[in-house]
Amino acid sequence: MKQTSSDGGDLGGGTPREAADKPTKGLADVVAASTALSDIDGKAGLLFYRGYDIHDLAGRTTFEETAHLLQRGSLPSRAQLADYGAELVRGRTLGALVERDIPEIAERQSPMEALRTLVSLAGGDDPDKDSNAPEANQRKAARLTAQQPILVARYHAARTGATLPETDPELSIAGNFLLQITGRRPGRRAAEIFDTCLVLHADHTMNASTFAARVCAATLSDMHSAVVAAIGTLKGPLHGGANEQVMRTLEALDPRGVAQAVRDRLAAGEKIMGFGHRVYKTEDPRATHLRRMSEELAEASGDDTFYRMSREMEEVVFAEKRLYPNVDFYAATVYHYLGIPTDLFTPVFSVSRMSGWTAHVIEQHADNRLIRPDSEYIGERDRKWVPIGER
Repeated sequence: MKQTSSDGGDLGGGTPREAADKPTKGLADVVAASTALSDIDGKAGLLFYRGYDIHDLAGRTTFEETAHLLQRGSLPSRAQLADYGAELVRGRTLGALVERDIPEIAERQSPMEALRTLVSLAGGDDPDKDSNAPEANQRKAARLTAQQPILVARYHAARTGATLPETDPELSIAGNFLLQITGRRPGRRAAEIFDTCLVLHADHTMNASTFAARVCAATLSDMHSAVVAAIGTLKGPLHGGANEQVMRTLEALDPRGVAQAVRDRLAAGEKIMGFGHRVYKTEDPRATHLRRMSEELAEASGDDTFYRMSREMEEVVFAEKRLYPNVDFYAATVYHYLGIPTDLFTPVFSVSRMSGWTAHVIEQHADNRLIRPDSEYIGERDRKWVPIGER
């Protein structure tokens, strides 16, 4: 596509712009930024975080290690991880604005609306709110990563009237989240599985919410503003909201008639959430891990109905449309078996993706140029103005 400067004019001259190339709808295959954070090989079904294959990280690297990798450039040593972990623990404390408004927000707003509001308020509480310096951005990234699971748990407790358990210093971010959401200390394996979920969702190149964050950051706005833009984007059912819709679909189906129900929906032209991907031409590598964890949790629960339904749906959709499940499909049943309420599935996505969003803001600020694409005008031209009395 034709290169343009940040204000939309041609590069390197003041002559009138030639007719633009036909735009690519949805910016498909348009390179919008350079990044060292993550990469995808869609044909081979591979995902990398800073050069590490997700298959090597999932189940072997903790979410805290992964956040350090994304935000600070390397997998940490034991000493670095201890320091970063201590920073995360300090960062859990919520500020006065957030504390004051959580009860009313929980009463009046849905989960993703609430998080959008609460993260904005957290920006007002942050001691580094007036600085985009690299050191300040790193501190803000750690605080946002530490606070996001607390915000989700505090919101849930406020709306249900539950007493929120205190965080346990012996538990990870994943373990503490399950403790605060369910009210029960999680088993070791449940905490490990959820930790792996957070690793799998931590970053995913230039997805819609990350692009929104980078567009905001490119104006030299602050990190909290960029994250609010990302949360508002993640809220949509075509992005983060898909995992919740997968669970709603499973709950609405008769377990004895899954195959026919899916065929009927496909024949009617309805979209089956959780299948297909703009980038992957084969199986989403994250779905490989999530399918396996869903099966393990289903067996441990003593009721594998939703897992079996999911497998049947997967087989029918592939047979009919040759579509593979994406990350949202099996994430839904994993979260369900872990005891997470369905309407918190997308907020859980934000708990993980906060590590990636903040890393992208750091990267954007470090080598910034205003993101200002061109557009193709398709409206009328040369219209004549008419006074209001003659219209």
